[in-house]
Amino acid sequence: MKVFGLIAVLIVGVLLLSATKDFPDWRDKDSPANEGPVSSFYIEKTEDLTKVPNMVTAVLADYRGYDTMFETIVIFIAGIGIIAVLRNFDEPHSSSIQRENNDEGGGLLARFTCSLILPFIQIFSLYVVAHGHHSPGGGFQGGVMLGASYILLALAFGLSKAKERFSERRTMIFATVGIFIYVGWGVLCLLLGEEFLNYSVLDSILPGDAKMARSHSMLMVEIGVAFTVTAIMFSMYSNLSTRGRLSKGL
Repeated sequence: MKVFGLIAVLIVGVLLLSATKDFPDWRDKDSPANEGPVSSFYIEKTEDLTKVPNMVTAVLADYRGYDTMFETIVIFIAGIGIIAVLRNFDEPHSSSIQRENNDEGGGLLARFTCSLILPFIQIFSLYVVAHGHHSPGGGFQGGVMLGASYILLALAFGLSKAKERFSERRTMIFATVGIFIYVGWGVLCLLLGEEFLNYSVLDSILPGDAKMARSHSMLMVEIGVAFTVTAIMFSMYSNLSTRGRLSKGL
Protein backbone atom coordinates (compact mmCIF):
# COMPACT_ATOMS: atom_id res chain seq x y z
CA MET A 1 0.00 0.00 0.00
CA LYS A 2 2.86 2.37 0.81
CA VAL A 3 4.50 1.55 -2.52
CA PHE A 4 1.25 2.31 -4.35
CA GLY A 5 0.96 5.64 -2.55
CA LEU A 6 4.56 6.54 -3.40
CA ILE A 7 4.01 5.69 -7.07
CA ALA A 8 0.84 7.81 -7.14
CA VAL A 9 2.69 10.76 -5.60
CA LEU A 10 5.51 10.45 -8.14
CA ILE A 11 3.09 10.30 -11.07
CA VAL A 12 1.17 13.36 -9.88
CA GLY A 13 4.46 15.18 -9.28
CA VAL A 14 5.67 14.47 -12.81
CA LEU A 15 2.36 15.66 -14.26
CA LEU A 16 2.50 18.88 -12.26
CA LEU A 17 6.10 19.55 -13.27
CA SER A 18 5.30 18.89 -16.92
CA ALA A 19 2.58 21.54 -16.75
CA THR A 20 5.09 24.23 -15.77
CA LYS A 21 6.29 24.48 -19.36
CA ASP A 22 3.00 26.21 -20.14
CA PHE A 23 3.64 28.96 -17.59
CA PRO A 24 4.44 32.41 -18.98
CA ASP A 25 8.01 33.62 -18.75
CA TRP A 26 9.05 35.42 -15.57
CA ARG A 27 8.11 39.14 -15.70
CA ASP A 28 6.37 38.68 -19.06
CA LYS A 29 4.15 41.75 -19.43
CA ASP A 30 2.10 40.02 -22.13
CA SER A 31 1.12 37.04 -19.98
CA PRO A 32 -2.65 36.37 -19.69
CA ALA A 33 -2.67 37.41 -16.03
CA ASN A 34 -1.26 40.83 -16.90
CA GLU A 35 -3.53 41.37 -19.90
CA GLY A 36 -6.82 40.66 -18.09
CA PRO A 37 -9.10 43.64 -17.38
CA VAL A 38 -9.36 42.91 -13.66
CA SER A 39 -5.63 42.65 -12.97
CA SER A 40 -4.96 45.66 -15.21
CA PHE A 41 -7.46 47.70 -13.19
CA TYR A 42 -5.79 46.77 -9.90
CA ILE A 43 -2.30 47.50 -11.22
CA GLU A 44 -3.17 50.82 -12.84
CA LYS A 45 -5.83 52.27 -10.52
CA THR A 46 -5.27 50.96 -6.99
CA GLU A 47 -2.90 53.61 -5.69
CA ASP A 48 -4.89 56.45 -7.21
CA LEU A 49 -8.23 55.22 -5.81
CA THR A 50 -7.08 54.12 -2.35
CA LYS A 51 -3.88 56.09 -1.64
CA VAL A 52 -2.29 52.73 -0.83
CA PRO A 53 0.89 51.84 -2.75
CA ASN A 54 0.75 48.17 -1.72
CA MET A 55 -1.83 46.85 -4.17
CA VAL A 56 -1.79 43.39 -2.55
CA THR A 57 -3.10 44.81 0.72
CA ALA A 58 -5.62 46.94 -1.18
CA VAL A 59 -6.99 43.86 -2.93
CA LEU A 60 -7.13 41.83 0.29
CA ALA A 61 -8.54 44.46 2.65
CA ASP A 62 -10.64 46.58 0.28
CA TYR A 63 -11.65 45.10 -3.06
CA ARG A 64 -11.78 41.58 -1.63
CA GLY A 65 -12.74 42.61 1.89
CA TYR A 66 -15.48 39.99 2.31
CA ASP A 67 -13.08 37.17 1.52
CA THR A 68 -10.44 38.40 3.96
CA MET A 69 -13.07 38.89 6.67
CA PHE A 70 -14.26 35.30 6.30
CA GLU A 71 -10.66 34.05 6.23
CA THR A 72 -10.18 35.72 9.60
CA ILE A 73 -13.38 34.11 10.88
CA VAL A 74 -12.15 30.71 9.63
CA ILE A 75 -8.96 31.15 11.66
CA PHE A 76 -11.09 32.00 14.70
CA ILE A 77 -13.28 28.93 14.15
CA ALA A 78 -10.18 26.73 13.76
CA GLY A 79 -8.94 27.93 17.14
CA ILE A 80 -12.31 27.31 18.75
CA GLY A 81 -12.40 23.86 17.14
CA ILE A 82 -9.04 22.91 18.65
CA ILE A 83 -10.25 24.06 22.07
CA ALA A 84 -13.49 22.09 21.67
CA VAL A 85 -11.61 18.90 20.79
CA LEU A 86 -8.54 19.09 23.03
CA ARG A 87 -9.25 21.36 25.98
CA ASN A 88 -9.23 19.41 29.24
CA PHE A 89 -11.35 21.37 31.68
CA ASP A 90 -11.20 18.54 34.25
CA GLU A 91 -7.47 19.07 34.87
CA PRO A 92 -7.02 20.82 38.25
CA HIS A 93 -5.94 24.44 37.80
CA SER A 94 -5.60 23.83 34.07
CA SER A 95 -6.29 27.46 33.21
CA SER A 96 -4.37 29.01 36.11
CA ILE A 97 -1.06 30.79 35.74
CA GLN A 98 0.62 28.95 38.60
CA ARG A 99 4.04 27.71 37.55
CA GLU A 100 4.58 23.96 37.31
CA ASN A 101 7.76 22.61 38.91
CA ASN A 102 8.88 21.02 35.64
CA ASP A 103 7.74 23.91 33.41
CA GLU A 104 11.06 25.73 33.26
CA GLY A 105 11.32 26.08 29.48
CA GLY A 106 14.76 26.13 27.90
CA GLY A 107 18.16 26.56 29.45
CA LEU A 108 19.90 29.71 30.58
CA LEU A 109 21.25 30.53 27.12
CA ALA A 110 17.81 30.15 25.52
CA ARG A 111 16.19 32.37 28.14
CA PHE A 112 18.88 35.04 27.85
CA THR A 113 18.73 35.08 24.04
CA CYS A 114 14.95 35.16 24.07
CA SER A 115 14.87 38.09 26.48
CA LEU A 116 17.12 40.02 24.09
CA ILE A 117 15.31 39.37 20.82
CA LEU A 118 11.66 39.23 21.94
CA PRO A 119 11.19 43.03 22.18
CA PHE A 120 12.57 43.48 18.67
CA ILE A 121 10.34 40.73 17.26
CA GLN A 122 7.25 42.27 18.82
CA ILE A 123 8.11 45.83 17.78
CA PHE A 124 8.79 44.70 14.22
CA SER A 125 5.54 42.72 14.12
CA LEU A 126 3.63 45.85 15.15
CA TYR A 127 5.40 47.75 12.37
CA VAL A 128 4.42 45.05 9.87
CA VAL A 129 0.77 45.46 10.91
CA ALA A 130 0.77 49.26 11.02
CA HIS A 131 2.67 49.77 7.76
CA GLY A 132 1.34 46.76 5.87
CA HIS A 133 -0.82 48.84 3.53
CA HIS A 134 2.22 50.86 2.39
CA SER A 135 4.92 48.18 2.40
CA PRO A 136 4.97 44.36 2.45
CA GLY A 137 3.07 43.12 5.48
CA GLY A 138 -0.38 43.31 7.01
CA GLY A 139 -2.51 41.80 9.73
CA PHE A 140 -1.89 38.15 8.89
CA GLN A 141 1.89 38.50 8.68
CA GLY A 142 2.21 40.75 11.72
CA GLY A 143 -0.24 38.62 13.70
CA VAL A 144 1.72 35.45 12.98
CA MET A 145 4.95 37.14 14.07
CA LEU A 146 3.39 38.46 17.27
CA GLY A 147 1.82 35.09 18.05
CA ALA A 148 5.14 33.37 17.36
CA SER A 149 6.83 35.72 19.84
CA TYR A 150 4.59 34.38 22.62
CA ILE A 151 5.31 30.83 21.50
CA LEU A 152 9.03 31.61 21.69
CA LEU A 153 8.46 33.00 25.19
CA ALA A 154 6.76 29.74 26.17
CA LEU A 155 9.58 27.64 24.72
CA ALA A 156 12.28 29.64 26.49
CA PHE A 157 10.65 30.36 29.86
CA GLY A 158 7.89 27.76 30.05
CA LEU A 159 4.21 27.90 29.17
CA SER A 160 3.26 29.17 32.63
CA LYS A 161 5.40 32.27 32.13
CA ALA A 162 3.82 32.93 28.73
CA LYS A 163 0.35 32.49 30.24
CA GLU A 164 1.15 35.18 32.78
CA ARG A 165 1.50 37.58 29.84
CA PHE A 166 -1.19 36.12 27.58
CA SER A 167 -3.66 34.01 29.53
CA GLU A 168 -6.35 31.82 28.00
CA ARG A 169 -9.01 34.38 28.85
CA ARG A 170 -7.00 37.15 27.22
CA THR A 171 -6.42 35.16 24.04
CA MET A 172 -10.15 34.58 23.62
CA ILE A 173 -10.90 38.25 24.27
CA PHE A 174 -8.29 39.34 21.74
CA ALA A 175 -9.53 36.87 19.12
CA THR A 176 -13.14 37.99 19.54
CA VAL A 177 -12.26 41.69 19.56
CA GLY A 178 -10.40 41.23 16.28
CA ILE A 179 -13.51 39.83 14.61
CA PHE A 180 -15.65 42.60 16.07
CA ILE A 181 -13.26 45.27 14.76
CA TYR A 182 -13.47 43.91 11.21
CA VAL A 183 -17.21 43.26 11.16
CA GLY A 184 -17.96 46.43 13.12
CA TRP A 185 -16.10 48.54 10.56
CA GLY A 186 -18.32 47.11 7.86
CA VAL A 187 -21.46 47.71 9.93
CA LEU A 188 -20.35 51.32 10.40
CA CYS A 189 -20.32 51.70 6.61
CA LEU A 190 -23.89 50.37 6.53
CA LEU A 191 -25.02 52.81 9.21
CA LEU A 192 -23.62 55.70 7.18
CA GLY A 193 -25.66 54.69 4.14
CA GLU A 194 -23.31 52.63 1.97
CA GLU A 195 -22.61 48.97 1.34
CA PHE A 196 -20.94 46.74 3.90
CA LEU A 197 -17.15 47.40 3.87
CA ASN A 198 -17.51 50.29 1.40
CA TYR A 199 -14.93 52.45 3.14
CA SER A 200 -15.38 55.57 1.01
CA VAL A 201 -18.38 56.71 3.05
CA LEU A 202 -16.22 56.94 6.18
CA ASP A 203 -14.64 60.18 4.96
CA SER A 204 -17.27 61.97 7.04
CA ILE A 205 -15.73 60.68 10.28
CA LEU A 206 -12.10 60.06 9.26
CA PRO A 207 -9.45 62.64 8.34
CA GLY A 208 -8.93 63.26 4.64
CA ASP A 209 -11.09 62.60 1.61
CA ALA A 210 -12.87 59.41 0.52
CA LYS A 211 -9.66 57.93 -0.86
CA MET A 212 -7.80 58.47 2.40
CA ALA A 213 -10.77 56.96 4.24
CA ARG A 214 -10.14 53.73 2.35
CA SER A 215 -6.48 53.81 3.39
CA HIS A 216 -7.32 54.42 7.06
CA SER A 217 -9.96 51.70 6.97
CA MET A 218 -7.51 49.13 5.61
CA LEU A 219 -5.30 49.83 8.60
CA MET A 220 -8.24 49.32 10.97
CA VAL A 221 -9.31 45.98 9.52
CA GLU A 222 -5.69 44.80 9.42
CA ILE A 223 -5.45 45.57 13.14
CA GLY A 224 -8.54 43.43 13.68
CA VAL A 225 -6.98 40.60 11.68
CA ALA A 226 -3.77 40.88 13.70
CA PHE A 227 -5.68 40.64 16.99
CA THR A 228 -7.38 37.41 15.94
CA VAL A 229 -4.35 35.78 14.32
CA THR A 230 -2.06 36.57 17.27
CA ALA A 231 -4.48 35.14 19.81
CA ILE A 232 -5.39 32.02 17.84
CA MET A 233 -1.74 31.26 17.03
CA PHE A 234 -0.82 31.17 20.71
CA SER A 235 -4.03 29.39 21.70
CA MET A 236 -3.38 26.65 19.14
CA TYR A 237 0.16 26.15 20.40
CA SER A 238 -0.95 26.10 24.04
CA ASN A 239 -3.57 23.42 23.45
CA LEU A 240 -1.69 21.28 20.93
CA SER A 241 1.54 21.20 22.94
CA THR A 242 -0.19 20.22 26.19
CA ARG A 243 -3.06 18.08 24.87
CA GLY A 244 -5.47 20.65 26.21
CA ARG A 245 -4.13 20.77 29.78
CA LEU A 246 -2.46 24.19 29.34
CA SER A 247 0.33 23.17 31.69
CA LYS A 248 3.93 22.05 31.28
CA GLY A 249 4.03 22.38 27.48
CA LEU A 250 6.97 21.40 25.28
